[in-house]
Amino acid sequence: MRIFLILFLFTITLSAQIKEKFFFESANPFAMSDVINDLDNQEKQEVYGILTLPIDSVSDQKYPLIIGVAGSLAWRDHHYEYLDMYQKAGFSTFELKSFKSRDIESTVGSQVEVTTAMMILDAYRALEKLSEHPNIDKNKVSITGWSLGGAVSLFSAWLPLKNAITKEVSFASHLPIYPPCFVDPENTDFTDAPIHILIGENDNWTPAKPCIEFVKKINKKGNVGLTIYPNAHHSFDSKSELTQNEKGYSFKDCMFKLSEDGDVLMDYLSLPMSSPFMQKIGFLFCVKRGVTLGGNSQARKMAFKFAEDFMKKTLK
Repeated sequence: MRIFLILFLFTITLSAQIKEKFFFESANPFAMSDVINDLDNQEKQEVYGILTLPIDSVSDQKYPLIIGVAGSLAWRDHHYEYLDMYQKAGFSTFELKSFKSRDIESTVGSQVEVTTAMMILDAYRALEKLSEHPNIDKNKVSITGWSLGGAVSLFSAWLPLKNAITKEVSFASHLPIYPPCFVDPENTDFTDAPIHILIGENDNWTPAKPCIEFVKKINKKGNVGLTIYPNAHHSFDSKSELTQNEKGYSFKDCMFKLSEDGDVLMDYLSLPMSSPFMQKIGFLFCVKRGVTLGGNSQARKMAFKFAEDFMKKTLK
């Protein structure tokens, strides 16, 4: 089916920016194995996002781009604060709307309606189309995301998955913020672009400890970094008070294998969790309900500074 793009002027803001709304064709693979082994047969899905250019009129100038990917709670205030910071620093940004495109508000407590595989495919399909934009420098595009979006930012760098989607475009850098690191990849081939993980020491939703071993394992090219913020929980970069989310899945006791074909395997039975039913069964072995999330002012300040510096270093 022909891949298409509808591009129209969305609005010109009062802050010297142009916003454009992009629609493009993606699909709905549940698992990464669906992408690697059977991408052409996945159900098609129209997806959109909002591109913001740091200019107030049409020009020939090309800008570096940062694609942002939200977490299981969808787009939150602190995510927009990052985009605003990047825009003020002269970057264009793209707010990927994987949830709204599928009429989903949140995946907390289920994690099946919109999956990492779907969102990674969305991100690359968006990158393919945005690379054609006259004001985007296709060689200077980064991806960042939070929690579930952090998984997208991290595993979009996994080459078996990336190469199954496209070999024509690549991200220049990856900035995953509190992503799930409790996955042990059989194939450790990741991109040689800079990758850096930011996570809180006390995170019990996507715990920090597995990130240490994960980074050691995939850092064969010396391009992968990790920052763990002391006394910080999930969403440490928000302004929210510490709260409990009783629906959220705590993965602090989990470690899943990731096969070369893209199947995430159950903790004990080593069966692939490549359908909603099998994932539910797999989660019974190690996942518990109830997580803590909320801001840490010191960690928030450091994370925002690191993020801006990282983008300047890897894109400018």
